[in-house]
Formats: sequence, C-alpha cells, structure tokens
Amino acid sequence: QLRRTLRDDVDGAGVLDAAAIEQVAAESWPAVRDADELHDALSSLVVLPPVAAWIAWFDELVSDRRAMLLSPQAELWTCAERLDLARAAYGCGEDRDQAVTEIVRGWLECSGPLTIAQIAQRLSLPAEAVNAALLRLETQGQVLRGKFSRSESAEQWCNRRVLARIHRLTIGTLRREIEPVSAATYMTFLQRWQHVAPASRLHGIDGALQIVRQLEGYEIPAYAWEEQILPARVAGYRPELLDRLCYSGDVMWGRLTPHPALEPGSGTDRTRVRPTRLAPIALFLRANAEELIVRRERDVGALSHAAREVLEEIERLHAPFFAEIVRATKRLPSEVEEALWQLVAAGLVTADGFDALRSLSDAKRRLGEKGLRARPRASSGRWTLMAAAAERVDRESFARRLLARWGVVFRDVIARESLAPPWRELLIVLRRMEARGEIRGGRFVAGFVGEQFALPEAVDALRAARRSGETDLVSLANYDPLNLTGIVLPSAVA
Repeated sequence: QLRRTLRDDVDGAGVLDAAAIEQVAAESWPAVRDADELHDALSSLVVLPPVAAWIAWFDELVSDRRAMLLSPQAELWTCAERLDLARAAYGCGEDRDQAVTEIVRGWLECSGPLTIAQIAQRLSLPAEAVNAALLRLETQGQVLRGKFSRSESAEQWCNRRVLARIHRLTIGTLRREIEPVSAATYMTFLQRWQHVAPASRLHGIDGALQIVRQLEGYEIPAYAWEEQILPARVAGYRPELLDRLCYSGDVMWGRLTPHPALEPGSGTDRTRVRPTRLAPIALFLRANAEELIVRRERDVGALSHAAREVLEEIERLHAPFFAEIVRATKRLPSEVEEALWQLVAAGLVTADGFDALRSLSDAKRRLGEKGLRARPRASSGRWTLMAAAAERVDRESFARRLLARWGVVFRDVIARESLAPPWRELLIVLRRMEARGEIRGGRFVAGFVGEQFALPEAVDALRAARRSGETDLVSLANYDPLNLTGIVLPSAVA
C-alpha cells in the first residue's frame, strides 16, 4: 500500500505533507546531548560528516578510543565498533557493496525521504554505489521509492517505517483541516453535484450519458426514470436521447437485484412475479455490465407458464426480435408482452432499446386500444438474457461508483443503495483508497456517526457550498435518489 501512497494529480491530494516530513525526519534523527549519545548515533549511522556543535563530544570519544576520523579516504566520523565496516565501504574490497548497503540503511532509518544525489553527497560515496545499495534494500522490503514531496522533482527513497509514520501524520493533518458542514449545506452541494439545481443541469445526449454514468447501478421504479429522474437533470430531456444511447450500445437497462420470489428455497406458497410499474430498474453502461450483473441461483418456478416459455425461446434464439418470439411461442402478441414484462420485473431479460421498457411499463400502450386480442405496438429492439458474469459486486468498483454519485460517502447516505455491499466491507476498501491518497477521509457532514470519505474535488465543492451560504433546496420527486427525507434531512425540512 505504501508503494501507492502517491498519485499524479493536480490537487496534490496524494502528496505527503511537508510539515509531516519535516517533523518525522527531525524525530528520527539521533538526539545528541553528550558523548555517549554521539557514540550511539555513530553506531546507527556508521559514518557521519563532522557536525560543529558536536566536535567537543567527538574529541572526548577520540581520547577514549571510542571514535576516530576515517582518513584519508573521507573526512567522516565513525566509532570503534564500526571502523571495519566503514573502511570496507570506502575501500575496494570484496565486502564493499554490503558495507555501503549497511551504511545507507542506517542513514535512511534516521532520516526522511532522500534522493540518491543527497545520500551520495552526505556520505561522500559514488552515486552508482548508493543506487545499488538502495536497490538491494528495496528488494529486502526495507525502503520504498517515490516522489514524496512537492518541492523535490527527483525520485526519493525512504525507510518503510519512517514513511509509514509520515503517512499517518499526513492523514491526520488532512482530516483536521476539514470543517464539517450542516446537513442542509450537504444537500445543497448534492443538488449541484447530481445536476438537479437549475444552474447545474446538463444538456443533450452527452449530458444524458453523464447522468447515467453517475447513477448507474441505482435501481428506480421503471416509470420514474423518464417521468422524474432524467428530466430533473437534463434540460429539455427527450425520450430519443436515451433511445440513442441504448441503440448505440453505450447504455443498458435491467433489474440487478434478485426478485424475492425467485430465490431458491422460497417454498411452495411463494407469490408469483407480477409485472408492475414499480419494478426496480437500473441504467448502466454496457461496458460495466459484467461488474454489476451478478451470478445468482434462480428458481423460475414463480414465473407463469408463458413467461417460462418465452424465456426458453430467448435463450434458444439468442437475441430475437419481438416478432420472432411470437412466432416461436405461437402465442398472442399480448401474451408475449405480458410474459416479457414479467421477465423484466424478475430481472431475467433486457432489450437493446429503452423503448421496449417504455412500451411494457405503459399498460395502455402494451395492450393496445382494442383489448387483449388486438395486436399491441410491438416492443422495438432485440431481447436478451441478463447474462451474469461476476460472482459478486466488485467492492472497489462499487465504492468508486458511490463516490462519483454522492461525492461524500458515509453509512447513512447509501441506505437506499440496493446493490451496496455491507458497510463493513466498503469501509475496508475506502480506507485503502484513502491510504493511497486517492480520496480524503474525515468529518465532512456534521450530525452523522462513523467515518466519512470524499473525493478531493467534492471537498472543494462542499467548501464552496458552505461559503455561498445558500440552503434553498429544489423540490424532489418521491423516487429521486436525492430525496433523502428521514436519512440526511428530517421530515420537517423536506
């Protein structure tokens, strides 16, 4: 994890705090207050350039034959116990490489991050010898390399233990810098973050795609997507925008959570899967389908005979059109559409166009104008199985989706995320991401217990919302993800 402490970014969220580096380096450097403590320092460092403030104590050690000047090879101090090692490092013997490695190890244990040039200059050693020693120590897992400070452009090396201390101090400093905002301010931020605030709404097909990307995996009643959610976020929303995204292969739709009636062992008295406009449907990018469609055991005994037959034909024909399903099953078009709607509600099938879902969720359109025997307006597009690939939802990928959706993530705000893994599992992932410097941890929203995590850009946006002082909230529909009544805001406020 420490190897990934840093990331290349413009906001510097992954760069170690300069004050933390300075503090830990000062704490690691030997404290010398008398000759005995200088002797201990020489034992750890092996060699040391002359320090004016310590000369009197060094002379005392020399008179006691406990230390000496390493000469004529280099103007360096060393102690009697380390004399042979020091001579080997500055000589040409067979043990030179190991001796240089031991000296470099001792120095990095007592210093902060250093470059090869800095180490070579302080120890009067060739840069090639220092580099070889650092590579040996890296292989042993004792030191790590990286760009640990903003002021230094060259690659730096640091002892693993020292780097861990700097990292913990940096995390603590970043957390203390953040002043939590009120729940009302957080909601103001969220309405801008999710483009519900009028000034933040998006436009056109690119805007619709961005909304799908932000909300992917969030299940909402089928009818609400185009009646409540997308029009509130895309200015001048038109149904053809979502149709184009689906037919181009960018976006998919379908139920992702298992229907309770299809769970194995649900008993003989189970209720059947009944099609309803409230069936939870999610939009998601086709490229991410394998991460969201999870393989589960499903018992189709709760489906009607017609639905089971249609399911078999879709599996046999591989992405058939509606007319092909009608011919294969030899059923009335209205029966086939009713069966398809049942399969959609069960989370077993999807279509390549959103108009298929639109026609199913509209009872009048589905049954036509002349009753059950009249030919319905056939659903457009091909029908396919919701092919599952993953054994479970990937925790880190889902944590990133939550961060993109909410900006600031904590236990309460994801209460309605139907696909969310247990919070204890997400917490491990979020802490790991914080340790890598990808996100910030701390107390961002007041009034909620537990740890909170935020994207660096969300922290800046949250501060901007606090500075603006605006708390005017937009009226939200019942099924809007931002309708957090009773979760973030009390019922009286909403």
